[in-house]
Parts: sequence; structure tokens; C-alpha cells
Amino acid sequence: MIMNKFTGLICLAVGVVLLIWGHNMAQSIGGQLQNTFTGSPGDKPMYLYIGGAVLCAAGAFQLFWKRK
Repeated sequence: MIMNKFTGLICLAVGVVLLIWGHNMAQSIGGQLQNTFTGSPGDKPMYLYIGGAVLCAAGAFQLFWKRK
């Protein structure tokens, strides 16, 4: 039980870090230039956004899901 909470907390923390890293990468000079010319933020920031969202969801699920 405690190990699941600890794992959930780690997943949530890593997911938040990935989301922040992806946001910083998308807002950099190179990311803004790529977005200007191609209309998309690029592959790497999108992978970080997706991975961060999945880890945040998994961590929140483990933290807040009540098992019987």
C-alpha cells in the first residue's frame, strides 16, 4: 500500500518535470522559430507533453484510487 503511494508520487513528480521541460523546449527560440515556419511545436516537445501527461495521470491514479 505504501509502495503504491510512493510509486504514484514519483510518477506524478516525473510527469510534472517532463511537462515543464516540454514547455520550456517549445518556448525556446528554436522552438518558436520552428512553430513559426512549420505551424507545429516539433516532435520532441510533443513527446515530452504526452509522456508527462501519461505519467501524471498514472501517478494521480495510483495516489487517489481507493482499493478495497
